[in-house]
Amino acid sequence: MQQPEPMSTAEPEAEVAPPSADEPLLRDLFSFSAGDATFAVFAEDVEATAERGRPAKQPHAPPAVLGIVSVRGRMVTTLDPLALTNGAGGEWPAELPCVVALRGDEQLALAADSLGETITIASADIEPNVETGGSNQAILGIARHGGQEIAVLNTANLFSAAVRRRERRRRRF
Repeated sequence: MQQPEPMSTAEPEAEVAPPSADEPLLRDLFSFSAGDATFAVFAEDVEATAERGRPAKQPHAPPAVLGIVSVRGRMVTTLDPLALTNGAGGEWPAELPCVVALRGDEQLALAADSLGETITIASADIEPNVETGGSNQAILGIARHGGQEIAVLNTANLFSAAVRRRERRRRRF
């Protein structure tokens, strides 16, 4: 004798059509400003934001590393986006106006003068950065929104971009 199949009370799953090749892949960017520049990171890479962070300076840190800041009880290494992108760091006050904490094992954050809005753009609208010829690994590309040029940062390469300019000299015996 066959046993009856158990009744399912779950709702049937809706069929989701895969995106067609004609539809652009949309991405949310979280924007912020530092100095005269506007930067953005993918919104899914942002863990939290905080206002008024006082970084604890680190001895022998590269210029792009401003120090360690506590954001929601988590200690994050705060980077200067200006130093990451153009090599010349910004003039930051002792207490940073804003901090953008990022997700990930590296526990990084970015200093900001002000926080912007989250904007949605097509991935195809992020143009490769031709000014640096791909030599700047911190910049993923350039997006234009509302008449502004926004440098989209590559969060996967921020730490290596911060320490790459500093070459440590080894003592030879």
